[in-house]
Order: sequence, then structure tokens, then C-alpha cells
Amino acid sequence: MRAKQHLEAALKAVLDHNGWEWPEKAVVEPPKDRQFGDMSANVAMMLAKQARKAPRAIAEDISNELASDPLIEKIDIAGPGFLNFTFAPSFWQQTARVVREAGDAYGDSELGKGVRVQVEYVSANPTGPLHIGHGRGAALGDSLVRILDKAGYDVEAEYYINDAGRQMLILGGSILYRARQIKGMDPEKPEDLYRGDYIRDIAADLLEKHPDLLDMPEAEALEICKVYGKDVILETIKTDLKAFGVRHDVWFSEKSLVEKGLVEETFADLRKSGLGFDKDDAFWFRATEFGDDKDRVLRKSNGDTTYFASDIAYHDNKFKRGFDIVIDIWGADHHGYIPRMDAACEALGQKGKLHVILVNLVNLLRDGQPIAMSTRAGQFETLEDVVKEVGSDASRFMFLSRKSDSRLDFDLELVKQKTMDNPVYYVQYAHARIRSMMRKAGEQGRQPAAPEDATLALLDTKYDLQLLQMLDQYPDFVESAARSQSPHVISTFLQELAATLHRYYTNVHVLSAEDDVLAARLLLLDCVSGVIRNGLSLLGVSAPESM
Repeated sequence: MRAKQHLEAALKAVLDHNGWEWPEKAVVEPPKDRQFGDMSANVAMMLAKQARKAPRAIAEDISNELASDPLIEKIDIAGPGFLNFTFAPSFWQQTARVVREAGDAYGDSELGKGVRVQVEYVSANPTGPLHIGHGRGAALGDSLVRILDKAGYDVEAEYYINDAGRQMLILGGSILYRARQIKGMDPEKPEDLYRGDYIRDIAADLLEKHPDLLDMPEAEALEICKVYGKDVILETIKTDLKAFGVRHDVWFSEKSLVEKGLVEETFADLRKSGLGFDKDDAFWFRATEFGDDKDRVLRKSNGDTTYFASDIAYHDNKFKRGFDIVIDIWGADHHGYIPRMDAACEALGQKGKLHVILVNLVNLLRDGQPIAMSTRAGQFETLEDVVKEVGSDASRFMFLSRKSDSRLDFDLELVKQKTMDNPVYYVQYAHARIRSMMRKAGEQGRQPAAPEDATLALLDTKYDLQLLQMLDQYPDFVESAARSQSPHVISTFLQELAATLHRYYTNVHVLSAEDDVLAARLLLLDCVSGVIRNGLSLLGVSAPESM
């Protein structure tokens, strides 16, 4: 049993013995400063009202009852009643056995057992290549899916293809305009135009496949340009995401919402509940019922539906597919749209089930200097270009190194450096360093010991115990990342574990130690490398054997 589990169980036994219920706001966690012990609990302070005693007196009662626990070495009472616990070395030493026996399943939990979750991310319009901002959302969504899966949720990853509406008409018009230019014509420039070189390339390819394109009626030519352009760009997006290690289980077409009558089905549901109504030859959503400053049009008087109408119908469809939680990952500029979608989901009877995660901008730098984000200038704007220069691992780790709603500085030169200042290298090198030591030990006929009590007892330096304590915390970090839907929690843990390992190398002899101590330390380091590999896999980052 791990530290948090053991302590919670011990505390609950004491509370039960005294007829007290576990307080809702009671917290058991490592203290911010380890000089106060291994774990802290505020349970005594939370019990004051229920027990009708001063928190410090409650803390003393709890301390006295737990004094006989052989796995707890020391209990201190701080301030008005905080309890600080220091575990015996023998407790931490057992962590190596727990990690070794669990293998790749270490950190798995049943936190989300029976809960169906959908994560929708990237969902870029198929009108151009993915850019660096899409990459951050892709890394976030894919990592979150991995974390939720490890935490026991039934999770599905989805990409929403915006293949209907105005942006697709602009795409078709842009391709047709370039096709006419290629053929030496002087067409009138459309008011709205996608300008990248990729449009010209698509137009040239299309002319080879349809030499008679420009002889067709305008409407027919536009439709061919639109569909062909969408298909080519979507295939490019899928290729880029695959190279980036990103998974999507479902590719959902916006166009299918209309074709299958799902928009009208949602309108009928809203009308039935009184939250949809007709006015001025248009159909409206009664958004003011949910705190919006005005009601919102879903279908205009000319019969066209709005973006909001498609979004409501799409989310209605998500919930009708049986998801308990729907997670959308959006750009930070969509912040103002969240209350409107929350209101729509509440109107559909799904209050509180939509979770929106915002992704802030990425500032692309080279040697500390901003890079002008211009495809026309041939500078690194696309995800493909960035991944080609620095690799998928470095890109993903950097995208996941900070909370998603924080702005991120991404220095291309820094993440290519093989130095300890590069956080990607810092963590991956920790794994490679251990594997290198394992190979050297193997060449000498040395192997990690089995996790027997006598062997574990040899892991008795403070540096051994620090590593064991970090390994013990890993499942808590996984659960925390799943609860808060924040993959950066895992990258933070990995950097802390790597720092602890690098300190270990500075202060502890391994290959030069006596045989039994060497075998015990190889066991410990093998466990560390396994947890680093485990954590990196949740970020979609590889754990190299050598560097």
C-alpha cells in the first residue's frame, strides 16, 4: 500500500473508532516543504465542529492512537492542529516491490471506472495545414486521452470536421480562382480568399485530374474544387497528426449533421421544451433563460443555419451517443463562447457535463527572438515544419510543459540542445542514463536484485528514500492529472523525478558499490526508469535507451 492510501486508511480507522465521519474537506498530501515530514493532514482541523473539540486536542488524540503504527516513525502537530507524518524507511523500501510487480500497469486506477468520456480536439477547418497552435491542442488532447484511459475512464477521441458552411465555399472559390490564374486567365479576385501556396498546388493537381474543370458550369466547378480541396487538406492533416503521434477514434463530419437530419431533430427538442421559438421568420434559442444578454438565432429568415445551431446539434448528438462527460479543447480566443455552449447543453438536459479546456497562444522563438509567423515568407508556422526541425518528442513535451491556458514560449534552438537546460533532454536523459548503467552492469555480469525484504533494507540512504518517495507519488500525479484534466501535471512530475535521479548519481555510488548493495540499487534504478517511461508514454513522448 502506498503512503497516501496507508495514511488515509489509518486515519479513517481512528475516526471510526471515535464515532467521527471523514470530513468532506479533509486532505492528505505531501507537505510543500519536506522538512515537515512525508505526509500532512488537515483532518483534525476539519473535525472541530463535528467532534466539538479544539483541533489541536483532536490532533493529539489521533497522534496517540497512531503512535503504535510500526510504519509511521514520527508524528508532529503543527500550528492549530496540522498533523505531519514521517514514515519509517521500511515503508518506503516496499515501494520498489510495488513498482516492480505492477510493471507498466503502475499508476493505473479505477478513478473513472464506468464513466464514458469523449475528448474532441484539434478540429481545425480543413482549409489549410495545421499550424503551431493546433499542435499544442493536439498534444494536449492526445495526452489527456492517454491519462484518462490510464485512470480507468472509457474514453474516445474525436475530430470534428468543419466541412459545411461558409469556409468551405471560400475554399472552393479560392481553388477555382487559382486554377483560372494557372490557365492564364484574369479572373476577378474573390472578396474572401485563402492565400497560401498550398491552394495553388491543389488547383494545379485538380486541373490535371479534371482538364475540363474551367469549361464546367460555375456551380459544378465550385463544388468539385470544394470537395477535392477538403479531401486533400484533410488527408494532409491526418498525415501530420499521425507523424505527431496523435490518435483520433472518430472523424465526425459537420455535413452529416444536416444530411442525417440531426440539426432539425435538435430544433424539435428545443421547441418541445419551450427553449426554441419562431420569430421574424427565423428560429431562435431562448438563451436569456440561461443568463445570456440576448436570445440567439439558430436558423435565419433565409433558411441558413448559424454556426451556433451546428454546435448545439453536434453536442446534442454527443450526449445522445451516451457520453457522461464531453471535453472540448478550444483556442483561448473562444473563451466568450463557453457560457453560450454551457447554456445550450443545460437546455438539452446536460447541465455541467460539458468541460471546455482553453489552449493559449504559442510564441515561436529562435535563440530568444520571435519568428514572424508567415507561411508566405517560408518561416516556421506549420506543425509539420516544426516537427521536422525539432522532432515530435521535443514538440510534444514543450507543448505539455505548462498549463494549457498559459502562453508558451517555444524556442526552437533550446529544444534541440543536448543540455540540462532543455527540459525534454533533461527527462529523456534520465531514462537513457539508467539504461546505459544497466548495460554496463550487465557486461559485468551484474543484474538488479529481486525485491526481497533483505535487499530492500539496503536502500537506506536519504537519496534512496527520496527516489522511493517520488515513485510512491506517481499514481497520485496520474489521478491528479485526470481529475484536473491537466497533462502538464505529468511533465512536472517527470522533471522532479529526473532532478531527484540526477542528484542521486552525484551522491551515490552504484557500479562501485558492494555486490548486494549494487544489486539493490540497480533494482531501484530499474524501477525509476520504468516510471519515467510510463510517464513519458502518457505525454506521447519516447523513452530512449541511449542518447
